Amino acid sequence: MTSMTYRAPEVTGGVDTHGRTHHAALIDPLGRHLADQEFPATTAGYRDLLAWMHTHGTVTAVGVEGTGAYGAELARVLAAAQVTVVEVDRPDRRTRHTKGKSDPIDAYAAATAVASQRATGIPKSRDGLVEAVRVLRVARRSAVKARTQTMNQIRGLLVSAPAALREPLAELSRTDLVRTLARLRPGQDLTGPTAATRTALRHLARRHQALGEEITELDAEIGPLVQQAAPELLALFGIGAQTAGQLLISAGDNPERMRSEAAFAHLAGTAPIPASSGRTHRHRLNRGGDRAANHALHTIALVRMRHDPRTRAYVERRTQEGLSKKDIMRCLKRFIAREVYHALTSHNTPQPEPTQPT
Repeated sequence: MTSMTYRAPEVTGGVDTHGRTHHAALIDPLGRHLADQEFPATTAGYRDLLAWMHTHGTVTAVGVEGTGAYGAELARVLAAAQVTVVEVDRPDRRTRHTKGKSDPIDAYAAATAVASQRATGIPKSRDGLVEAVRVLRVARRSAVKARTQTMNQIRGLLVSAPAALREPLAELSRTDLVRTLARLRPGQDLTGPTAATRTALRHLARRHQALGEEITELDAEIGPLVQQAAPELLALFGIGAQTAGQLLISAGDNPERMRSEAAFAHLAGTAPIPASSGRTHRHRLNRGGDRAANHALHTIALVRMRHDPRTRAYVERRTQEGLSKKDIMRCLKRFIAREVYHALTSHNTPQPEPTQPT
């Protein structure tokens, strides 16, 4: 009599992530609910969660909500344990209105989305140079935003400032204006509006200068990282360190997770959307996807339209054919997305000379 080898049942996991706790759930291949449990969002909690899942069977995959936020470290722990991690979107309001909202419900929904293959996205690994670029760009973006806000406040104060203070500054460029305001000497008596305004303008101007120095310092730190991460990307016409940095962030440290250049085009919101009706056959701009990546591609397209002879000839030809500026921009962005994808996934292999879109 032969003995049968025991084979652990296959299970699919789902995790609803939060700041302090994660709620995990398991389903079998038929979608039946097996078990759910809450774990602390700590390193020990992540290990306990994984061990708990293994006690119920062989884990085929785990759907995790918020792999770019609360679930980032959990996704890293699962990936390090050779568990397939799938990125799952949070249920929309309509689904929650019909099915209710709780941590177990969301965890089971994440597992079901993976088992049904409704969710198939591979999360960013967030463990390399690109993640380093991302966190530095967070600081840079906030500094740029604060500097812009500071300049708006300076101009707002000048609008209502006394004429004796406002008029000598009216024709100055932004750089000269900030430099002049930073050297103001309002005096010690701030009871008068003019002296108080001069003091406020001096503080704002010095803040603007400090933020400018911070941005310059961050640019010097980000540039070499981008060059090291994707020299092929920077070699493309019209792509600088900032646009390249954003495209790298959108693709992640593991750009191979995007299975094709069409997938990257969908990610960047440049895949054309059919807008045909009757005898009219056309496509329109895609307003979905990663809007920061789409903006980077838009910036590259504008640079090429102004300075690249081939792109200018293409725009002129397509304009003569009757295409609108929006349609031409859509075509250009789709072509640039193709170039960017091949540069991101080239792994230092030579790429053929790119051709213009047709």
